[in-house]
Amino acid sequence: MATARTVVIEAPGGPEQLRLVDRELGAPGPGEIRIRHRAIGLNFIDVYQRTGLYPLQYPAALGMEAAGIVEAVGEGVAHLRPGDRAAYACQPPGAYAEARVMPAAQVCPLPEAISFEEGAAMMLKGLTVHYLFRRTTPIRAGDTVLFHAAAGGVGLIACQWARAEGITLIGTAGSDEKCALAAAHGAAHVINYRREDFVARVREITGGRGVDVVMDSVGRDTFDGSLACLRPLGMMILFGAASGPVPPFDLQRLAAGGSLRITRPSLFTHIAEHATCQQMARELFDMVLSGKVGIRIDQRFPLAEVAEAHRALEARRTTGATVLIP
Repeated sequence: MATARTVVIEAPGGPEQLRLVDRELGAPGPGEIRIRHRAIGLNFIDVYQRTGLYPLQYPAALGMEAAGIVEAVGEGVAHLRPGDRAAYACQPPGAYAEARVMPAAQVCPLPEAISFEEGAAMMLKGLTVHYLFRRTTPIRAGDTVLFHAAAGGVGLIACQWARAEGITLIGTAGSDEKCALAAAHGAAHVINYRREDFVARVREITGGRGVDVVMDSVGRDTFDGSLACLRPLGMMILFGAASGPVPPFDLQRLAAGGSLRITRPSLFTHIAEHATCQQMARELFDMVLSGKVGIRIDQRFPLAEVAEAHRALEARRTTGATVLIP
């Protein structure tokens, strides 16, 4: 039976837990495909799973996003055929591999004009931006959004998406270089949170009103300030915890802040239905093919150097997207 090099962890911990092993590759069963990866995406959810913040059953394969060529399809799979280019961001983990057998429903046909590296770098991040702007709370042209980590992989897509839809995006980042990158991609205003009080700057930028929506993937370090940036009836979207989980808080704070709203969405809820996932992917591909959104890949690592890639992501040494090459 064929094998594929696959990254697994035996227990939660640091990057040193990541091991490259040979795993057997079987034939796809009903509703499954076998896909050979050409590029693999790196995301903070991979770190959360590796550290145990999002627990897994061990030993566990890692990786949520990749692009490649469909090698075989199981019974009942109608939207993909052997030889098709495809990309995905979905459960279960296991994308850190040369090839894998996986459920087909959330794997999407990849247009010829989008490269495998772009496909691997855009699915999880781009579909996240899609649900943030189109499926979580109504956001219209003219609204103002505060977006943390605006120079990261999700952030640079969000900056462009906001610009394309006439939304004013205020981006925060941890260096002048990262702020300049966010501005070049469409952020209307940028704040270096290491030098400036982002709450005071947001209030200044908005004339004291506050923003309509905060999109926060940082978590513990920014949570209190994010709430303080909202206008009355504003919406806080917490969609990650790069700095650690947010401690429990008194819901009365939402009333005191002006009947604020808060949600903690997950991409995997939004893409759970096959038809919805495929439609979201088509809309994302359309944004990229139109030129409104470009996918910036600033780091590439061989799959064997996955531990170093994790270290770079956790140390915030990365900008844009990172891909692993099997």
